[in-house]
Amino acid sequence: MISRRSQRLDSSGIRKVFELAAKIENPINFSIGQPDFDVPEEAKEAAIEAIRRGLNRYTITQGIDELREAVLDQVEKTRGKRYHLSEVMITSGVSGGLMLALLSILDPEDEVIVFDPYFVMYKHLVHLLDGKAVVLSTYPDFGIPVAEVEKAITSRTKAIILNSPANPTGYVYTREDIEALVKVARKHDVLLISDEIYDGFVYDGDFVGPVGMYEKVLLLGGFSKTYAMTGWRLGYAVGPSDIIATMIKLQQYSFVCAPAPFQYAAIKALELDMQSYCDAYRRKRDMLYEGLKDVFNIVKPGGAFYMFPGLKKGNASQFVEMAIANKVLIIPGNVFSERDTHFRISFATRDEIILRGIEILRKLSEEYYAKIG
Repeated sequence: MISRRSQRLDSSGIRKVFELAAKIENPINFSIGQPDFDVPEEAKEAAIEAIRRGLNRYTITQGIDELREAVLDQVEKTRGKRYHLSEVMITSGVSGGLMLALLSILDPEDEVIVFDPYFVMYKHLVHLLDGKAVVLSTYPDFGIPVAEVEKAITSRTKAIILNSPANPTGYVYTREDIEALVKVARKHDVLLISDEIYDGFVYDGDFVGPVGMYEKVLLLGGFSKTYAMTGWRLGYAVGPSDIIATMIKLQQYSFVCAPAPFQYAAIKALELDMQSYCDAYRRKRDMLYEGLKDVFNIVKPGGAFYMFPGLKKGNASQFVEMAIANKVLIIPGNVFSERDTHFRISFATRDEIILRGIEILRKLSEEYYAKIG
């Protein structure tokens, strides 16, 4: 009864650690990829008001005009480019937007370039749609390997997925990274799918994305991280009108529309200043980095709320098992990568938990390195 297509996918390693977290008493939980603060009160009140006003029915598939206009205003303010209403839609999270985008562009055996380490969904969604994920390593510094991208492009290459700030590394692409990638994409007429869900958490300098540099960019953004609305499942897609129109058509037969009351709440959210939360996570980033940089190989994350330490020697899955046995929940790097040398820490948690985690991870690293010799 079960399709061969679905059997190609294993259950997410992240979800397995989440399930462990529910069974361990008082863990140091570095596994969860969501903010530790709650939805701002103003957005909550807007959602409650929408519910009480009876705005609980289906919206139009592409999302309410008021939110789409607000998204376009935000994109113009932060990216410097004005899009038309026909070039934006509201999705059920960035994950929903990514699924619709890939459904819109891929035929069997079409190729999508993905950078390793990658968000877990990228490679598997491509394979689920009978496409081919062409995985390019960005180790050791996580920058874009432009020369390798050029070599990897074939007549079947439909898109390149980039994620900045990145999950799991926290890496933020430089202007040089983006400009070099845009040059290659333009040369080969390849779509850039830019997942920018963590754009509200950039710690060192300004965020730079490909919007405005190249016409064939599909921007995927959302409200889950910046506004802590992970359970509200609300995102947006902005890009070429033919792709957006196709995504809207496919949404009619899948997600139908994004949750109605939360669309109204998102309008209010876009009016809020969330800089204090970004500043708080910058401080947590610095605390964690200073505490671990001498016992692991770490590229200091420039954004998001993740760190991706590498072991100086040994196997990351073994180390993660050791950490979990000591009630420190971290995610093995092979969930996000073809390699098993790193692990992911989410520092979206309280300071005292970060400090306890640093102490235990330092101790465990010494024990592990001594054990393997």
